Amino acid sequence: MKSAQKGTAIVEFALILPFLLLLTFITTEFGRAMFQYNTITKSVRDAARYLSVQTPGTHTTEAQNLVVYGNTAGTGSPLALGLTVANVQTPTWQTAGSNPLINTVQITVSGYKFVPLYGSVFGVAFTDKTGKISYGNISATMRSSL
Repeated sequence: MKSAQKGTAIVEFALILPFLLLLTFITTEFGRAMFQYNTITKSVRDAARYLSVQTPGTHTTEAQNLVVYGNTAGTGSPLALGLTVANVQTPTWQTAGSNPLINTVQITVSGYKFVPLYGSVFGVAFTDKTGKISYGNISATMRSSL
């Protein structure tokens, strides 16, 4: 009876392996997508903080570079694969209230698409027709000190 069950474990493993691999790939891609989303969110917050101490309407290019490259000079490689200055909307300043008057600045990343390592695994597609996953707008609003 033992000799009849020797191949059972390998057959069970062969049957479950595709599901384990699918679960591994999905977990890896989800982790990468969350990491890039958090990276963009942090850079947008940094740019809003930077603009909050600038004169309204100025330093917009530097803020856009800060979102994409992590520095105001716009040097180096983008913080997230596929992120460009074209994804960063021009910052907007607004005022609200009357006593006290509150000035805010908002900066937004729109149209960013995450590029996964695997478009599909075992026929399960992770992406849209372009092979990418679209994020919603990522924005930050901060009170301006000026």
